[in-house]
Amino acid sequence: MKKVLKNVSFVFLLLKMCVIFGQEMSAQKRILIDVGHGGKDSGAIGVNGIQEKDIVMNIANAILKLNNRLNKPLDIYLTRYNDTLISLSDRTKLAKTLNADLFVSLHCNHSDNPNVRGIEVYTSRKQGEYSEESVWLAFQLQDELNKKLDFESRGVKFANFQVLRETVDVCTSVLLELGFLSNVDESSYLNRRGNLKPLANQICKSLKERL
Repeated sequence: MKKVLKNVSFVFLLLKMCVIFGQEMSAQKRILIDVGHGGKDSGAIGVNGIQEKDIVMNIANAILKLNNRLNKPLDIYLTRYNDTLISLSDRTKLAKTLNADLFVSLHCNHSDNPNVRGIEVYTSRKQGEYSEESVWLAFQLQDELNKKLDFESRGVKFANFQVLRETVDVCTSVLLELGFLSNVDESSYLNRRGNLKPLANQICKSLKERL
């Protein structure tokens, strides 16, 4: 029963996709935003007690809200729309089911050193069909978040994260680590909802410019 409940959101999205694919396909590029963690998996815990799963959900919701106000909104979907744990394999399966053009995974960072701060953008260490596009997008995102919002940039990095490894042959894919919850300043910044709007706006704007 618990397994059924845990996957309700994923099943709902798949049913929604069946409706979409039964209609005429749009030429518009499709973006899947992977909202990290969820449910019993809280992710990183901030120095002020905030949880990574909640912060990235708030950012994703802010992106959706801003996108809905655009004259020509992007075709954006989320891997989860509430506090539900979706398996990593189900997240990448959704990218394939959606035939996504772009996969962006949202996360926050943590370090034993409370002074560590800044944004990191990851792409897959595994070489795949969309490796070059993924690396190019990663550099663009970290550069714009640094210049437009003054976030300290820790650069573009390569990793073997499952969500990147399993999407590199499906679509352009990146993983954003949007600051360290172990850092007092960044944790406090991300905990204020008013600060999430410019962050969401810049991510949304950057994605629109790349598609």
